[in-house]
Amino acid sequence: MVTKVEDEAGAGVTRACLTVSDTTGTVFHALREVSTATAQILTARRGGRGPVSGDLAALRPLLSRHLGALIAGIGFIAAPGLLADAHWYLEWWQDNPGGAPVQLLRDLNPASSAFYDYTHWDWFAGPRSGAERTVCGPYVDYLCTDEYSLTLSVPVVVEGVFIGVAAADVLVRAFERAVTPALRRIPAPAFLVNASGRVVASTTARWLAGSVYRGATGFRAYPCGDLPLRLVAAELPHAS
Repeated sequence: MVTKVEDEAGAGVTRACLTVSDTTGTVFHALREVSTATAQILTARRGGRGPVSGDLAALRPLLSRHLGALIAGIGFIAAPGLLADAHWYLEWWQDNPGGAPVQLLRDLNPASSAFYDYTHWDWFAGPRSGAERTVCGPYVDYLCTDEYSLTLSVPVVVEGVFIGVAAADVLVRAFERAVTPALRRIPAPAFLVNASGRVVASTTARWLAGSVYRGATGFRAYPCGDLPLRLVAAELPHAS
């Protein structure tokens, strides 16, 4: 016999998964626009010369439009060797509540002790390996925001060749504001985990954001569409 509470729990899980899909879908939609625009810019005719970093300045109005309540930073990160004038390059802009967006500048000189080799990060390695949508974190983003963050990314491909990554940073506190109300409507402890089991948002102190979930008796995981995220909720006791 299915109880009314169990019905409510099932409906709550469904609504929460839809909220997660809608929230992340907003970011991935922005990244697809960046991916498409980048491919168009870098394949346009340039009098026979190869693409250069200055070409990517054309992305800036688009990147600025997507910065705001949910997206704290966004941009294109080039595959090493793509650009004729910069072996390593990222066109990355961050939200600045006090004024105009700010460009992120990193040390991209391999000879430097502060060299930023972005290819080792999962948000770059995932799309490069063929993942269509990657969600990394939460982690403390010491390089950009100095806050607990998620990074979402998609590959940028031209004629079947990987040329880089479109990525966006989302502050965990902003993501939690968007999805936690839906999680709270589930009449049981519930939380969201990424592909590696790290908790992204939660309604229980047992698994806080940033902790790792490896499975537990009495909890069940539900897919959130085709996202690399799962919703985990405590199972309710069946009526006798």
